Amino acid sequence: MPHTHEVVNQVPPPYGHDVAEDPAMLAAVRRAGAAWVLPELHGLGRLAGTEQAAEWGRLANENEPVLRTHDRFGHRIDEVEFHPAWHQLMTVAVEHGLHAAPWQDARPGAHTARAAKFYLWSQVEAGHGCPISMTYAAVPALRATPELADRLEPLLAAPVYDFGLREPHGKRGLIAGMSMTEKQGGSDVRANSTVALPAGDGTYHLTGHKWFTSAPMSDVFLTLAQAPGGLSCFLLPRVLPDGTRNALRIQRLKDKLGNRSNASAELEYEEAVGWLVGEEGRGVRTIIEMVNMTRLDCTLGAAAGMRLGAQRAIQHAQHRRAFGTELIHQPLMRNVLADLALESEAATTVALRLAESTDRSLGGDAQESAFRRLALAVTKYWVCKRGPAHAAEALECLGGNGYVEESGMPRLYREAPLVSIWEGSGNVAALDALRAMARSPESVEAFFAELSGAAGADRRLDAAVAELQKQLGDQAEIEYRTRRVVEAMAVTLQGALLVKHAEPAVADAFCASRLGGDHGAAFGTLPTGVDTEALISRAAPVPAQG
Repeated sequence: MPHTHEVVNQVPPPYGHDVAEDPAMLAAVRRAGAAWVLPELHGLGRLAGTEQAAEWGRLANENEPVLRTHDRFGHRIDEVEFHPAWHQLMTVAVEHGLHAAPWQDARPGAHTARAAKFYLWSQVEAGHGCPISMTYAAVPALRATPELADRLEPLLAAPVYDFGLREPHGKRGLIAGMSMTEKQGGSDVRANSTVALPAGDGTYHLTGHKWFTSAPMSDVFLTLAQAPGGLSCFLLPRVLPDGTRNALRIQRLKDKLGNRSNASAELEYEEAVGWLVGEEGRGVRTIIEMVNMTRLDCTLGAAAGMRLGAQRAIQHAQHRRAFGTELIHQPLMRNVLADLALESEAATTVALRLAESTDRSLGGDAQESAFRRLALAVTKYWVCKRGPAHAAEALECLGGNGYVEESGMPRLYREAPLVSIWEGSGNVAALDALRAMARSPESVEAFFAELSGAAGADRRLDAAVAELQKQLGDQAEIEYRTRRVVEAMAVTLQGALLVKHAEPAVADAFCASRLGGDHGAAFGTLPTGVDTEALISRAAPVPAQG
């Protein structure tokens, strides 16, 4: 081998750390009363930091799902084949209860514990989180029809991943999907044209085309269709109680920017059999809580991507030398890394605060429910919007090494826009926040009550809260200004949470840059005086113990 092939100044593989060594996440779990999950979190975190887990993620994305519409004899089968690595990822997720498990868990903070696990395992591979999230979110919608929930919820929450096309009650565990979007409507689901006609036996026959159905290999789907009484919600299984296949025809799989491991498809309903969930004409109201749960997971997914990107950038800078020293010691690179770490911690803190709010809301806390209604829309808009820019900057920290597929950074970059689009793109989420404020004034009161918990602790935060009140008091062209208003709400909430709960160096850096205006348009423009060492050290990967 010629001496020119001696490899020097390359970074070691980013494995062997405990992903759960995350100060912001661990503190949020303790605040929610879910410290009981910490041993499991660290076990999952150590697995997430292994080369084996990373290889599952790589293989699942490089070996994409394949649609088999017919068998070799010409029978219609509508099956989707997956690489074994996909099934490994799903098995770990289900066995650790990242799906619907918390709905049947009476321990305090069960939904926060589940959110923390979802956040950890999403850093391994994001695509399989989609069916996991939908299974979690399906339960509150199904509870609108108790007899359906009684039969299906135990299977949706079961810690068993039982892949295969069989009648739901003959399986040990179920995965749920959503089938909402149509060509003519997109986010405007009230424009759906799929028709549902009563069959006379308690079921309905659905006919129509769904333009985007994620995870078409799921066992059951929640969908919207026009019934005689108006837009309604229905449950459709892939296999009917008599063992025959339901008339859900997969026309093709979508060729997507990212999320390559997960199948997304166009479905044709040909008098497919479905059961009404909730009441006729109240489909949107029935499905809205499912949407809110998946919006929570969008925010968690964005925070997970930021955490992964910040860690990869820091790990690279710790080992890569340039201009006579490691990149981690270069002042400008430290500014970039600290800024990425700061954005990541702010996203993690607010996402898990919303998970805690879910626990409290389900426990009957009316103020928390009002807070969550508004804060979830606000945070979904902003945190998911920040993800792509954060991923691009983290990738750039690796230079050319980050631009090649082997680094994993291009996959992170392609994945980042998804959560900003899924469950309502930027405008939909921002306008939903506006709608919440108009229809539920108590949500505004609850939001400002959350901010008031940090009053007087930082003058920049106090000024931001006062300016926000001024913006909300001005209703002139409010819809035109919605994005600016919602952004201000989001960063002010993040600032308040960091002032209350984070290390002083983190809160000070956030208030100076995000609220005090001492920050440029790009990452890496933190003001002087910021404790970059404190920010970077909180995001640096920690070697796994044991």
